[in-house]
Amino acid sequence: MTARKATVTRNTSETQITITINLDGTGVATFETGVPFLDHMLDQVARHGLIDLDIKAVGDLHIDAHHTVEDIGITLGQALTQALGSKQGIRRYGHAYVPLDEALSRVVIDLSGRPGLEYHVDYPRARIGDFDVDLLLEFFNGFVNHGQVTLHIDSLRGKNAHHVAETIFKAFGRALRVAVEADARMAGILPSTKGHL
Repeated sequence: MTARKATVTRNTSETQITITINLDGTGVATFETGVPFLDHMLDQVARHGLIDLDIKAVGDLHIDAHHTVEDIGITLGQALTQALGSKQGIRRYGHAYVPLDEALSRVVIDLSGRPGLEYHVDYPRARIGDFDVDLLLEFFNGFVNHGQVTLHIDSLRGKNAHHVAETIFKAFGRALRVAVEADARMAGILPSTKGHL
């Protein structure tokens, strides 16, 4: 399988973002986004997904973090699509359950070529530090729409908002890791009866 890497730059009047992704990495990650809590969550994706990520973002944080968080999701989805290439030989589907103390989340992903998000998360509070938890939905919406994936995210329980968010991102990383993995039995085969993903 050829190297599955991509670099995508997205510039708008609100944000300037560059993301480099290596799907066959070791979980090495560097972040310069100006949104520390999001960096912490994305680090979970890299480490648990064994995906190398380099994300640099400059956004209109003097307004709030909305555009920066959403546009990082968009750019990450675009980078995933480029890095996957033809999708031949991948597992396509992945799922993971991840606990953290009292919290438990489930994430299921299908690299389907069709955007769809089911997001069922009730956070115990609206902010984690100075981070607005509503922005996590915006991140995943951006990722799904531009990565062309179907994603189901369910928080099954949790009393600590930080724990809830962290279990979601860890499970997302692990589910993505399984979905992008090469399947020796599918070598050269597209995992779809339609012949297209």
